[in-house]
Amino acid sequence: MVIKPMIRSNICINAHPVGCAKETERQIKYAVAQKAKRGIKTVKEGGKGPKTVLVLGCSTGYGLASRISAAFEYGADTIGVSFEKEPRETKGGTPGWYNNMAFDRKAKEAGLKVETLNGDAFSDEVRQQVIEKVKAWNAKFDLIVYSLASPVRTDPDTKVMYKSVIKPVGQTYAGQALDMMTGALSFMEAKPAEGDDIPNTIKVMGGEDWERWIKQLSEAGVLAEGCRTLAYSYIGPKLSHAIYRDGTIGAAKKDLEARAHTISGMLKPLGGAAYVSENKGLVTRSSAVIPIISLYLGALFKVMKAKGTHEGCIEQMERLFAERLYTGADNSAGTVPVDSEGRIRIDDWELDPAVQAEVDKIMANVKEENVAELTDLEGLRHDFLNINGFDVEGVDYEKDVADMTKID
Repeated sequence: MVIKPMIRSNICINAHPVGCAKETERQIKYAVAQKAKRGIKTVKEGGKGPKTVLVLGCSTGYGLASRISAAFEYGADTIGVSFEKEPRETKGGTPGWYNNMAFDRKAKEAGLKVETLNGDAFSDEVRQQVIEKVKAWNAKFDLIVYSLASPVRTDPDTKVMYKSVIKPVGQTYAGQALDMMTGALSFMEAKPAEGDDIPNTIKVMGGEDWERWIKQLSEAGVLAEGCRTLAYSYIGPKLSHAIYRDGTIGAAKKDLEARAHTISGMLKPLGGAAYVSENKGLVTRSSAVIPIISLYLGALFKVMKAKGTHEGCIEQMERLFAERLYTGADNSAGTVPVDSEGRIRIDDWELDPAVQAEVDKIMANVKEENVAELTDLEGLRHDFLNINGFDVEGVDYEKDVADMTKID
């Protein structure tokens, strides 16, 4: 069958197997090129970077990029966990399924140990599987990346399912929304949180599960000396704070940041620490359905590309690893630069006051008739499709895909 993007309510609901694989391979090539450019040595080459890495939420976005950086720039063996829909011959799977297939294949070709578990990373059963896998390798984790993003989480103790929501707190949040495929602008609003929206979102997207992971891994004796763990968050510009930083998701992320200090205390006997990295805003599956966000990203990308500072997931994570985490001799774990609240800031180029001033000018003047000129509409559209394996260079999208379980 010939696979074309199926877009419903500004969300792409299908994936192209070959496109997903090609995009994953592109990110791998970038990490390999940066390794050579920076002169980074893998452990086998005498370097002292990460040896065994666990990535929770490994299949897309920042999680996938983190795993690629660890494996292909530093030579780390990796275990990844994600929850994906498996394809059948005539029915496609989720993009992450194909990304994982491509990563696993390339990692094995590079002589790296790799294990990808398809399951609920919030469950104790999956935690036990991870522990058994790393023990079978006779290894211990020196880096754990927590990059889970899910609308639901079932508490392992109570078996109660909680749902997260992206809502403002106290008042309606409204503004223009940009359709990344057509360039049309529309007015959109998000109603304020109600009932248990805030505690439920904290339960799903906060730091409780991250802390549970570190506790169980520690009790199992599979954390190495100097073990570090990372979780990812977003601060963003003031115009988005009502829906993000000061909204339900922001409440969850503040819980995540608070628990980083608790987890650091747990890792202190090993000489380790926990960090929250504040990352750059990027196009996600939900960007198009949140007021203002897609329009802001279009303006941001336009400005940052003109300045030569725009980054995607792999560029962000590669810089995070090389310029924040592994800055010591022979790429060892150096002193991590953090802000006054102990957070890593890899969103520094986005929140540069000069960048934000230019973005503000665009946001004040953008209209539907000039949106393609003032914003990076083409780049937004590419990223939106790219997440699901479409609009990837080198892929023949007119070619028949006979088997949806393969990535060739």
